[in-house]
Amino acid sequence: MKPSNLNISPVSKEMANALREKLDQKAKPIRSLGKMEDIALRIGLIQNTLTPQLNKPTMFTVASDHHVCEEGVSPCPTKMTWQQCLNFLELGGGIGLFCKMYGFDLKVVDAGVDFDFAPHPRLINAKVRKGSRNILHEHAMTMKECMEAIENGRKMVRESAKEGVNVVGFGEMGIGNTTPASALLSIFTKTDIKDCVGPGSGLDSNGVSHKANVITQAFEKHGISEDPIENLARFGGLEIATICGGMLEAAAQKMVIITDGFITTSALLVASEIYKEVLDYAFFSHQSDEQGHCLMIDHMQGEPILNMSFRLGEGTGAACCYPIIKGSVTMLNEMTTFEEAQVFNTATAKVAAFESH
Repeated sequence: MKPSNLNISPVSKEMANALREKLDQKAKPIRSLGKMEDIALRIGLIQNTLTPQLNKPTMFTVASDHHVCEEGVSPCPTKMTWQQCLNFLELGGGIGLFCKMYGFDLKVVDAGVDFDFAPHPRLINAKVRKGSRNILHEHAMTMKECMEAIENGRKMVRESAKEGVNVVGFGEMGIGNTTPASALLSIFTKTDIKDCVGPGSGLDSNGVSHKANVITQAFEKHGISEDPIENLARFGGLEIATICGGMLEAAAQKMVIITDGFITTSALLVASEIYKEVLDYAFFSHQSDEQGHCLMIDHMQGEPILNMSFRLGEGTGAACCYPIIKGSVTMLNEMTTFEEAQVFNTATAKVAAFESH
């Protein structure tokens, strides 16, 4: 199954040679800015231009509760979900701070928090129900609820595109959400669940083993589907489904997508199973310390921009890596060339001399 009225084209490589030539003419040794050059080239390809622009970067921090917490898969009380959301709405917490620092417009998205929020300018009400169900006993979502969450994610990104946004970051908030993320990782990478489960927000070794056992029992009860969206509905979360839909729409709108850590990357994992082309538009902001995140990134043949031992979530890694992305595009557009700087270009001279013989 795929969402309706969605078309994601692979990024054209037509501009690749021209972009590489432009980068090589900058007043520096060829490829000496390494990954920054790769980032600039990729964004040029996404926008199909030699002068890409990053407009109105927006962070969607998507929140939901998870009733699988009834099984003791997290050491934190579930009320932290709504309490942190209130904090984020006032630009508190890690994500509030870093969005202020690095120029993101922060949107807090209620996809399924077990709390009734008052209206707020930064709040997007996309609540499908109050929390994903306990996967030990029933599917996390019905297929109807899962598709509604996906469509909610698509809608919020589509509306941002109408406002001129072309860079979107994704974060999350939801006590217990490493459990569904671990389940999805195991399903789509065919990795033993024991290698997918980590401590989350602070479990000890016994807690990690218990969490793995809960997921194993859920697999045995519900079975694994051949349809990625059915697996998302059975074992995922409302925030993961909403982010998945947002990423799919962002790719359809040819936006730059910046993932965060373990949870948002699990949403990209699902999205890539639906449309593999979404990966052309996605940048992995960092590699989390949560066990399994590197497995996700490797499975999608990605490369993290940062490796800072982050494991906070919220979108903090996506926000912190943005200055590198912005610097890469600025370098492509504004860094002086050898000709402009009137500096002798040894590399170009050698190529010219070689070609003249």
